[in-house]
Amino acid sequence: MSTTMTLDTSAGHLFLHDGERRYLLDTGAPQSFGEHATLTLDGQRFAVQEEFMGLTAGVLSDLVEHRTDGLLGADVLNQLDLRFDVPGGVIELSRAPLDATGENVPLRFAMGVPIVRASMGGESASMFFDTGAQLSYWQASELRSFEPAGQMSDFYPGFGTFETDTFSVPVSLGGRSQLVRCGQLPAMLGMSLMVVGSSGIIGNEVLQTGTAYYLARRSLLVLS
Repeated sequence: MSTTMTLDTSAGHLFLHDGERRYLLDTGAPQSFGEHATLTLDGQRFAVQEEFMGLTAGVLSDLVEHRTDGLLGADVLNQLDLRFDVPGGVIELSRAPLDATGENVPLRFAMGVPIVRASMGGESASMFFDTGAQLSYWQASELRSFEPAGQMSDFYPGFGTFETDTFSVPVSLGGRSQLVRCGQLPAMLGMSLMVVGSSGIIGNEVLQTGTAYYLARRSLLVLS
């Protein structure tokens, strides 16, 4: 058994609709938070704290410019199998293992947050896989050698908002390749990634054109 729910892609973010509630899906956040103390997904009940690193549902709503009841982070998402169908506007959640076929991408974890091995412009790199990120980031000097894609404003929990120049970079995960818009994090944030051996962040743009299975309990991402 599994549960299929609405997946909304407003403003470049991924939102799960649970009745009238609306949660941002963020594998890059170790902790969930929200206005409601509990929620139930595929029959499993989860406790949710009110805030994380100064972020509340109200603050998050202002940052993403859409009303949201909170954020579902790795502490919740890693306990389920997930099938993202962004083009179809649905997400399947399951306490039981989901059958998945496609390109297998192994996952490792730092504080519950998934890390993948990707080819960034032909260079192998360890990258956080962050469904909460509308933009990817690559902390490499080579980034500026790629075609400019404009400037963008973004935010990071505990840091606030910032501006970054972006570039179109060929990114390969498993056997699937596409052009991805990448920026660079402010120096302090970039250094925090390098502490755990990551060169950047792969955002949810890689989910926009097909189906993806996030199978944290099997340390696997499957792209089809």
